[in-house]
Amino acid sequence: MPLTVILAVGLDSSLLAGQNSVWKSAGYFVTSTGSINDAINHLRDGDFDVVLLGHSIPADSRERLTYLLRASGSRTPVVCVTDSANHRDSFADATIRNEPTSLLQCIGELMAERAKTPSPRRAMPDTAA
Repeated sequence: MPLTVILAVGLDSSLLAGQNSVWKSAGYFVTSTGSINDAINHLRDGDFDVVLLGHSIPADSRERLTYLLRASGSRTPVVCVTDSANHRDSFADATIRNEPTSLLQCIGELMAERAKTPSPRRAMPDTAA
């Protein structure tokens, strides 16, 4: 199984820490950040397989970060985590309820789909936050 590198972005540090332990125990390598500016910097400098955006991030900030990622030409999947089963972020590749099993299943499915259609990655544009 290839190494999957996750960028997890969330403003609730305790929730982010709990989720990180679940992802790491499942064999994923996780880089966490608690700010949008740090997330942009990580995306410019890193090579991630998936970006997870926590529900503690305001919707407009989740959308902006996704837009910046797409504007760079990147096809890295963006997953928004939600507390509501009825919530859907239209700009994201997936919106998943904040449950460890659902999150792990979603990441696995995205990675399997991505393996079928590999694409080159590009650096994030140099855009001030």
